[in-house]
Amino acid sequence: MSAIENTETLKHELTTEVDSLKHEMEETVHKEASPVTQILNDLGDHEEFSYGIWHADILPVILYDKGQFHFYGNRSSMEDSGDYVMVHHHIVRASNHEAPDLNLSITNMVAFQWMAMILLLVLFFTASKKAKKSGEKAPSGIHNLLESIVVFIRDDVVQPNIAGNAGVRLLPYFLVLFMFILVLNLIGLLPGGHTATGTIGVTAALAITAFFVINYTAIKESGIKAWFHHLLGGAPWWLGILMIPIEIASMFIKPFSLTIRLFANMVAGHTVLFSLMGLLFLFQSYFVAVPIVGFATFINLLELLVAFLQAYIFTMLTAIFVGLAIGEHSHEHAH
Repeated sequence: MSAIENTETLKHELTTEVDSLKHEMEETVHKEASPVTQILNDLGDHEEFSYGIWHADILPVILYDKGQFHFYGNRSSMEDSGDYVMVHHHIVRASNHEAPDLNLSITNMVAFQWMAMILLLVLFFTASKKAKKSGEKAPSGIHNLLESIVVFIRDDVVQPNIAGNAGVRLLPYFLVLFMFILVLNLIGLLPGGHTATGTIGVTAALAITAFFVINYTAIKESGIKAWFHHLLGGAPWWLGILMIPIEIASMFIKPFSLTIRLFANMVAGHTVLFSLMGLLFLFQSYFVAVPIVGFATFINLLELLVAFLQAYIFTMLTAIFVGLAIGEHSHEHAH
């Protein structure tokens, strides 16, 4: 038994030593990496809050593994527990370096979404208080700005595409959708900020909510019978074997297109800026730096336009899809 215990002890010491060496190698690679690589690593999604050069290990780690939930106050406390470690910015089991069954941790991008939510709540509560105090007076300041946005979404996005009571009921959804995407886009343009809409998970979640809003509204307005009948696409019943798969595919293609469009457009401008940054470190010349900085400034201003434009396009397309679904299903309901 002593020999077995010695073997197990030696094995544990070797494993600990290997993990320590790997951690030191990762730190060395991170220190020796190019500035562009370090910036890309910092701007990615990870289990610590970072804004520019400021990093704070304050985000909770929540894991579901082997039928149990594991809660840790932050990444450091997780590693101190000895159950899990970080390898190449991913959480893995310390025993076999395999990923846990489900990672529900609060990541950096989630934190930036919370920041956007808090900012929107503060803005709208402030505008609401000003509106109550001003009474019949003309709105001003933040009250005037938000009221202009509300009127714009109502008159130019919702009402032209969604008629009747459905448009009135869905106005808060489209207003929040537009403002949430816009604020996330603008936060990403701040120095050191992160663009949450530049991650496929965030855009996919927004598109999934749009998918449920589109189909729920169509069912509510026209009835479940008309919704199923629409799967024929207006064709005779004997063409159902061909039309139903096509109609079901189109239902999922719409949110998929919303996901990719917002994600790709937000990533594209940042990719151009990173490429220009890479040229600065490549040439390391003042003669090259002047035109590159000028062009990067132009791209950044263009990104400001894109931030507003993409929020508008996502909201407008969702409203169009809802209007089309109501119209098509209402047509089937009338028949």
